[in-house]
Amino acid sequence: MTNSLHLAPITPANIDLALAVKVRPDQDRFVSSVTKSLAEAYVHQSIAWPRLILDGDQAVGFLMAFLDIDWNSKGTDFRSGLWRLNVVPDAQKRGIGRFAVSSVADEIRRRGGTRMYVTWEPGDDGPENFYLKLGFQLTGETSGGQTVGVLDLSD
Repeated sequence: MTNSLHLAPITPANIDLALAVKVRPDQDRFVSSVTKSLAEAYVHQSIAWPRLILDGDQAVGFLMAFLDIDWNSKGTDFRSGLWRLNVVPDAQKRGIGRFAVSSVADEIRRRGGTRMYVTWEPGDDGPENFYLKLGFQLTGETSGGQTVGVLDLSD
């Protein structure tokens, strides 16, 4: 990982950079496109936190967090976590994903949260091992067919 990694809000000035972020073709089934993510961010503005991941001025990824979503639609289980993570092929295995998870964890802590959730599409070559290595624990839940993991941020 380089020392120049940082997040940027999606703006008119960088939206084309964000839209150009694509994962490897064999990873398409595990993550939605940036285009779909930005559409969802538009309709879920109160909970979506989309960010471009930059290495200097080069786009190396995209993340979107969800903040204080009403998980069970009953107003009794509000959660925050990582909704989407897309890393361009040339930047994979360079710590971009770890930086993204850490950045979302920092934002959740800044807002007073102590737990970070993530969902992933199960399957061979999917992101499960990545999240488990970062300390996420399986909750035993699924959401839309995806596995749910949680990371304790209270340390």
